[in-house]
Amino acid sequence: MFTGIVEERGHLVAVEQLTDAARITVAGPLVTSDAKHGDSIAVNGVCLTVVEATDGTFTADVMRETLQRSNLGKAAAGDPVNLERAAALGQRLGGHIMQGHVDGTGTIAAREPSEHWEIVRVGIPPALSRYLVEKGSVAIDGVSLTVVEVGADYFTVSLIPTTLDLTTLGIRQPGDQVNLEVDVLAKYVEKLASGAIEAATKETR
Repeated sequence: MFTGIVEERGHLVAVEQLTDAARITVAGPLVTSDAKHGDSIAVNGVCLTVVEATDGTFTADVMRETLQRSNLGKAAAGDPVNLERAAALGQRLGGHIMQGHVDGTGTIAAREPSEHWEIVRVGIPPALSRYLVEKGSVAIDGVSLTVVEVGADYFTVSLIPTTLDLTTLGIRQPGDQVNLEVDVLAKYVEKLASGAIEAATKETR
């Protein structure tokens, strides 16, 4: 589990393309300070398992499903990435509960700078918009954020200076692809509700 509070902005050192997967090497001195084989680290919101950690970098294998569903499929050496270690029991939950399981990607549509914050509009697949509500939670590239406005194919978030300075969201430009993870509670509610409706429908037949 993760909280969406990015610990540091690292970068990809290397991307090795395999037959149906990829092995990436990521530089992140903070997140690798205590990392060992088998640990979980979120890279742009994608939960990955550490294969090896040494000299401020770690390697991880990325399977085809993840490459197809996230922006790691287009990643290249030198790209900046948001990094977060898995949450430890007993620590403060500063963001919201995240699994590191990306639901899909969106596209930065527009940025509206202000004196003390910035409004960012993200275009999304219509299939994901039903899980978003105003003042609800969403993760963009692993950053826990509060939804400001929701449309049929977009939503907006407001970014504070700290988020702009310390994460990749400060440098994303219109047209850039970003990873999205919706609130898992919304998906469970939908599943439970649809089952109850289906059962009630059968009873009335």
